[in-house]
Parts: sequence; structure tokens; C-alpha cells
Amino acid sequence: MGTTQLDTVPEPKYWHLKTVLSEALDSEFSVGEILPNERDLAARFGVARATLRQALEQLELEGRLQRRRGVGTTVAPPRMGVAVGSEQHTWPGAVGDAWQLADCTLAVPPSAVAKALETEPDEQVHIVRRSRVTHGQPVAAELLYIPAASVPDLSGIDAPSGAARARAVLRELQHLGLEGQDRSVELGSARADDAKELDRLPGAPVLVVTTRFVAEGGTAAVSVATYRADTCRLTFGDSGGVEIHHDPERRAS
Repeated sequence: MGTTQLDTVPEPKYWHLKTVLSEALDSEFSVGEILPNERDLAARFGVARATLRQALEQLELEGRLQRRRGVGTTVAPPRMGVAVGSEQHTWPGAVGDAWQLADCTLAVPPSAVAKALETEPDEQVHIVRRSRVTHGQPVAAELLYIPAASVPDLSGIDAPSGAARARAVLRELQHLGLEGQDRSVELGSARADDAKELDRLPGAPVLVVTTRFVAEGGTAAVSVATYRADTCRLTFGDSGGVEIHHDPERRAS
């Protein structure tokens, strides 16, 4: 067979630069060290700043670099393992839940969430906002969407919003018999509010985990959790048994 058109396409200049930069990070810089500014780096490697910027963005996406507001670009520590769910299906807020409650409001959810919940386009739902901290570092922010039909006995709760309201909503949700969960993971960009909560710049790469909770034959709640892609290695199941390291000499366990 002849070569395909893709076989003849040269490697992009920024991709080669990414490899060179990665080797420099390993040999010349330590974790947390601030990199020189883009002008100096571009001059050192003899490339245009646009090419350098593409390489830096790719290294950030791979978790090698972090862009910190007011600090600059620093060498990132190895990704930390963050368990996402377990083989034992449980409601949010159950014993052992690693999330911290922040707030709860009534509002109309995004259209995609409303469709998943099978609510009317203008129907308000409970939106519980939670955050997750690992080793003292914010790693994720979550919006949990719960329709009124899933928590019908909230009439006696006086708090209209806040953490107290959030606790009440999750407590009522656990009265349902959880039948199952399904999850999807996709790469995304941090929105302004998520970026602020996660100490990231808007547009920074994030991992978005969407979880649908099923009870009584329908969708009882939907969680949209945004994880820092530069620091998190998501693990699934009770063992969290797959680890991926930068060092090619180390194997997945």
C-alpha cells in the first residue's frame, strides 16, 4: 500500500518544541519553579512566540505546567489521584463524601441539563454548589441539579439558600432508592466562575465529569463536576487501579 497523505505531513514545529521543552523541564527546572517569560524562551529556542505559546499550552494540557494568576507559568507537580465515584452507588452527601457544600439556589438549569432531567424548559430546579479540596488545593467544583419532584418534602425547610438549604436538599434526596449511575468525561475549558473557584485562568483545560443519578425509573439528579486537568488524575471504582505517569519507564499499575 502507498503512503497516505497524513504520512507525508511534517511534524508541527510547536510539537517538536514541546518535546524539547519537556526535556528541559526534567533537567533544568524543579517543581514550582517559574519559567522565564515568553520573549526569553522564544529567543532561547529560536522560535516565534506564537509557536512557543502553542507548545506551552500543550504542556499545560498534559499537566506539566501550570499558569497561575499573578505568578506566571510554573512547573507542575505530578498529577494527584482523585477518586470519581466507586463501585458502590451512593447519593451525593452520603457518608464518606469528599465534597464540601457551599450553596443551594433555585434556578432554571442549562437546556442540556433540563433535557436530561426531563423538566420543562423554564422550570426551576435546586442547584447545589459544592467544591472539593485535596491536599489543601482546590481540585474540583460541582453543580448538582435536582428537580423538585426528587425532593418533595422540603416545605418545612426555612432556609431559602445557603449551605443549610443544600444539606436539606441532599438529605431529602437520599430518601429515594438509587437504582444506578452513569458517567461521562470530556475535556473542556474553564468558565470564569469555575476558574476563579479552582484558582485557574479562564479557558484553562479542565475535565468535566457529568453524572446522571437514576431512581424510580427516571433521572433524579444530574451532577456536572469540573476538575483541574493540570493536577488531577481521575480514578474510577473502589481501587482506583490505573495510574498514568509521565516517566515512560514506569508502567500503568
